[in-house]
Amino acid sequence: MVMQRTITRVLLVVFGLVEAVVGIWPLVSPTGFYQDFPGFRAGWVSMDGAFNEHLLRDFGGLNLGLAALLIGAAVIGTTAVARLAAVSALLFGVPHFGYHLGHVSHFERIDQILIVASTGLGVVLPLALLLLPGRRVSPPAIP
Repeated sequence: MVMQRTITRVLLVVFGLVEAVVGIWPLVSPTGFYQDFPGFRAGWVSMDGAFNEHLLRDFGGLNLGLAALLIGAAVIGTTAVARLAAVSALLFGVPHFGYHLGHVSHFERIDQILIVASTGLGVVLPLALLLLPGRRVSPPAIP
């Protein structure tokens, strides 16, 4: 059996916890998320269009689902499940990153950098998870 390395589990949990926060916030307070995301530099969502509670709640639910998959993959511990979670994260992260690459010109320079860097992590982290080798675990010897 091929199991995850410790670094893989750590990345899965950290990535999952970040996604959980990004998921819970718009579900609990769609207006607060719209106005205040990411929390330390307000307006990243509101600068991009009109408030849409349905879209924000769907985004929150999507991120919670992704968080469950990432953290669940860390708990299960196999490399195959970690890679499945990474592919799922890439299927969300690549289009999300691509959108933001083309839609940051109306932000201040610092926000442009932070937006591209943070959404870029949504591509880099899953790629790292895909590329990290697993470790072979021999079945226990039967006496």
